[in-house]
Amino acid sequence: MMIPRFLKPMAMAAFVAAVAVGCGSDDSPQNDIPQPEPDDPTPQVSYNELYRPQIHFSPAKNWINDPNGMVYADGVYHLFYQYNPQGNSWGNMSWGHATSTDLLHWKEQAVAMTRDDLGDIFSGSAVIDKDNTAGFGAGAMIALYTSASNVQQQSLAYSTDGGKTFNRYVGNPVIRNNDDNQRDPKVFWHEASQQWVMALAKGWKMGIELFGSKDLKSWQHLSTFHVPLAGRPSLQWECPDLIQMGNKWVLLVSVNPGGPILGSGTMYFVGDFDGTTFKADELDYPLWLDYGMDNYAGVTWSNTGSRRILIGWMNNWQYAGDVPCTPWRSAMTLPRELKLVEYDGKPLLTNTVVSEISQIASGWQNVSGSIDAKEAYQLRLTIGLDKNSTVTLSNAAGEKFSFDLNASARSLTAHRTSATGKTNFNGAFSIPSMQAPLKVTGNSVTLDIFVDQSSVEIFTETGSMSMTNLVFPSSIYNQISVSGANSEVKMRRLSKCF
Repeated sequence: MMIPRFLKPMAMAAFVAAVAVGCGSDDSPQNDIPQPEPDDPTPQVSYNELYRPQIHFSPAKNWINDPNGMVYADGVYHLFYQYNPQGNSWGNMSWGHATSTDLLHWKEQAVAMTRDDLGDIFSGSAVIDKDNTAGFGAGAMIALYTSASNVQQQSLAYSTDGGKTFNRYVGNPVIRNNDDNQRDPKVFWHEASQQWVMALAKGWKMGIELFGSKDLKSWQHLSTFHVPLAGRPSLQWECPDLIQMGNKWVLLVSVNPGGPILGSGTMYFVGDFDGTTFKADELDYPLWLDYGMDNYAGVTWSNTGSRRILIGWMNNWQYAGDVPCTPWRSAMTLPRELKLVEYDGKPLLTNTVVSEISQIASGWQNVSGSIDAKEAYQLRLTIGLDKNSTVTLSNAAGEKFSFDLNASARSLTAHRTSATGKTNFNGAFSIPSMQAPLKVTGNSVTLDIFVDQSSVEIFTETGSMSMTNLVFPSSIYNQISVSGANSEVKMRRLSKCF
């Protein structure tokens, strides 16, 4: 995570200096930089506000962006995230904190870390140090994060009370740097080389740096990874995540600008890691995790064994500061499970909503036209691929979100135009055409469509394609029409998660 990507690169350093202010934490030196006034000193929170998500995590109030420090421990999923305790716009970056036992019902906790004398608390990760390699106690929760001022350096904090409070390491920063292009440490234990490995993004310098450590405090540079991307000569590489999936490794990298359509997006590389170097297979990069506008900075939870669970920030830096949400701004995607499969002789990273979603779901009902749901719901649409089709979600106000299925191209094209609802808050929000390959075989496709108050997430049933988009209708879409091929539509209601 860096500064808002809607700023031009030459303005970034000045912007950081202007907004990198906030309150010091109890375990770090206070800073005498003046504090900003909250955007809204007394925001009213009901969780029933217009556009408020009902099954996605959003904070009671204020701005959020990248998920950080995600770790599973003692039956609890910890979700830390970039947070502004002072207001509903970007700034004063801290780590917010929420916890869940099922990945759906989230309890917002006290802010975990605020800025100190090294700067704002940018993105990072957390691990459970079960063998006490760092010396803070067996089972301590160790957070590695970017300390951001006019430079970006990596720092460490630790918790011995299950993430309730953190202490800053007195030797911070653990990795020093002299510019503002090194951030978002994602750390994991590499069993084969018996060391901790950190992936660090190079920002506008593009690429990923790998570091190794025996104790999480002293780090040695291992290697640098970079693959030139055709047609994308200048973009930021951010929020890396190097994960083992079977006998292969996958490197997630968020990029901005330069996503699959416009602005932010998450790409991935498939290859091998030997404890020092990640080498990508020769594939046609970039490969995209999601083909919509609004799934960014996603990384996976640590300490979940072979299960790889990802959550992303459901927004896009092209318009993130303008989306019409108050007293909160932004939410997370639904959590997804990642799997590496083979399609057409090549590796494919799939993602589907976690199976825990069934815990908040009603029974399936057949649907024809009207959708009997006032809050959130899931549609399961099975449709033939013998002819082209159009699917339209709409409401009584005439607002609609539609997508087309091209049978011969086996693709899905979504339309987020002014017809979907409110779009005039930012000129980049209305997108006439977003195309995604379905990557399915057979004579039909089954789509899982998750609809909330301000989002539509579309997946093939196998997760071979996903498309995540914000929408801002005056009320939830409660009608569906399908034209073209033969189809079957089922619906199940999803109960609110707070």
